[in-house]
Amino acid sequence: MEQTNKTGKRWKKILVGIMSLLLAVVLILGIAIYAGWHNEIASVASMKLLRDRNDDHLDGAVYTMHVKGDFYLDDFVEQGGVKSDAELITFITDHITKGLIDIDMGSPEIACASFTARNEEGDALFGRNYDFAKTNTCIVFTEANEGRHATISTADLQFLGMDVDKNVEGLMNKIICLAAPYVPLDGINDAGVSCGIYMSYQGGEKTVATDQNTDRPDFTSTTLLRLILDYAGSVEEAVEIASAYDLHDSAGTSYHYMVADASGKSAILEWVAGTDATDNDGNVRELKVTYDDADSHIGAMEASTDYQVVTNFIIQPGYYEDSPESEKKGYDRYEKIYEELNRTKGVVKDEQAAMEILGLVGRRTWKNDDGNGCTVHSVVYNLTDRTMMWVPNENYDDPEAVFTFGF
Repeated sequence: MEQTNKTGKRWKKILVGIMSLLLAVVLILGIAIYAGWHNEIASVASMKLLRDRNDDHLDGAVYTMHVKGDFYLDDFVEQGGVKSDAELITFITDHITKGLIDIDMGSPEIACASFTARNEEGDALFGRNYDFAKTNTCIVFTEANEGRHATISTADLQFLGMDVDKNVEGLMNKIICLAAPYVPLDGINDAGVSCGIYMSYQGGEKTVATDQNTDRPDFTSTTLLRLILDYAGSVEEAVEIASAYDLHDSAGTSYHYMVADASGKSAILEWVAGTDATDNDGNVRELKVTYDDADSHIGAMEASTDYQVVTNFIIQPGYYEDSPESEKKGYDRYEKIYEELNRTKGVVKDEQAAMEILGLVGRRTWKNDDGNGCTVHSVVYNLTDRTMMWVPNENYDDPEAVFTFGF
């Protein structure tokens, strides 16, 4: 009996030792995972469903995500950016998902419109419609870091390979959404700078992507917007950033941008060479900047106002030669927004009034000149107050679909 008890105690000690060792291994692994992933874990945990889908109205789901840490943007800048979506995917996979999860990125053809204005209190406003098709979106919050601004932006999760007909489900899909800061469509930072991206359909019958190749560092379409949001404190600083890089548009498409700041200054950034009929070599395009207070060369309508409008055609004079206005993508929406702003000389009562202008050219009711049947989100940024009013899927009359955020 005594020998049996000794044997039992010996096995108990062995089992306790094994369990202690296993617990130590688990603890060490937990510490290692937390050390390497704590920002990513916190970011994934913060992802919340803001508004559910409504397939009958072509509404995708809307999420919010608060990104912790610097999401490696300083590393992205330090390495000189990237020249293609494939290189961006490699960077994101290596840094954000630690090489464990592959990401599929795309850039569908999008429409969109923006304008600048002031409210009756004199605040600078920036309005934007994102026109596309049913898709899930995410409002992305990032933190201020040394030399960088806090930002709020909107990402289309289809760009990250999320199924447009399903909500974002499962841990792996949420981890992929950690790449959302690298695919913003528009946004605002805590300095009161806003920027948006818009298709420009350059190159005649077949759209040709901008693809500059000098000795400057590189960025792709959405990463330009990300750099502006994080590093620019004014329109001029945004232009300096855009001028310092080579632009490589994504997925064979072409884009232009509008940027505005709290002073009320704005600019449209376009990369062009020659006319639309001859602009078929993206390598030779150069940046053209058109400021709100220096646009008399664009046209009489633009010269007579101190606000700007952008849709989906190049505004540079002579670019379309003698083509009628009706052949310019989105010119009908451009003209309608100017018409509305001209009624009050670019002053709207408040953000709600600015949102109503966006609603007038919402794609569910506006005659479409392309395949984009939905306005996925509409947003009015108050650059003075650093706040935003955001409405998904043209649900302008639903109080529960009007969201406000700020810094």
